[in-house]
Amino acid sequence: MSILVESLAIPEVKILRPKKHGDARGFFSETYTERDLAAAGLTLTFVQDNHAFSAEKGTVRGLHFQTPPFAQDKLIRVVRGAILDVAVDVRTGSATYGQHVSAVISAEAWNQILVPIGFAHGLVTLEPNTEVLYKVTNYYSPEHDKGLLWNDPDLGIDWPIGEADAILSEKDKRQPRLAELPVCFPYV
Repeated sequence: MSILVESLAIPEVKILRPKKHGDARGFFSETYTERDLAAAGLTLTFVQDNHAFSAEKGTVRGLHFQTPPFAQDKLIRVVRGAILDVAVDVRTGSATYGQHVSAVISAEAWNQILVPIGFAHGLVTLEPNTEVLYKVTNYYSPEHDKGLLWNDPDLGIDWPIGEADAILSEKDKRQPRLAELPVCFPYV
């Protein structure tokens, strides 16, 4: 198997560690292998790749998700720099509703994070000139694009940046708090 898969404290969120083979020329890595993910019980069909570049340390993206029928699983990796990646459970009725997990994802660590459907996803860049690549299992739909306020105190996320220093889009400054979020993902 070319990839190691580990669960975080909310077990639906996974850290993936692809093998990296290096020599004097550089390295080679299979960063995504459908067969290996299926062997780990993750049968996902990715339909779109996204690439985000953030010039500044402290750039916050999220917390984002798409609602059904355009909900998305996301497989996130960093090819330059580092991020603190956060996944918040927004599955109403789940034992972990409103709780989050986070992990540092970096080019140096060569790790990835899988954020499943039913979770809001966000990140903050820990280094300047950070590039994030991520695969999604559904196409972008503006009508189904939703989010949570990144620094909602009810979420208790320990962001490594203060509100005054965070670089945010106008959209992300206006996202609702968890208490204002309608039921998007009923937990079964």
